[in-house]
Amino acid sequence: MKKGIHPENYRPVVFKDMSNGDMFLSRSTCKTNDTVEFEGETYPVVKLEISSTSHPFYTGKSKLVDTAGRVDKFMSRYARSKKQ
Repeated sequence: MKKGIHPENYRPVVFKDMSNGDMFLSRSTCKTNDTVEFEGETYPVVKLEISSTSHPFYTGKSKLVDTAGRVDKFMSRYARSKKQ
């Protein structure tokens, strides 16, 4: 790699999928104060709501995640417009 092209805070960071607990190590400049032990080392951790290990597109599972009833609201509106 060329010297001097990356920011000073470009470092190894663990990304943790909070929906299934899966973690992976990558390099990033994300700011975080949390740390986690991963493969015997302590790294900064960035918590994700969803990643490729839990996203239905990548897993092939049609898992519906609805936290605020948005899908039900959409379905009721769609059903009304479809009848007209």
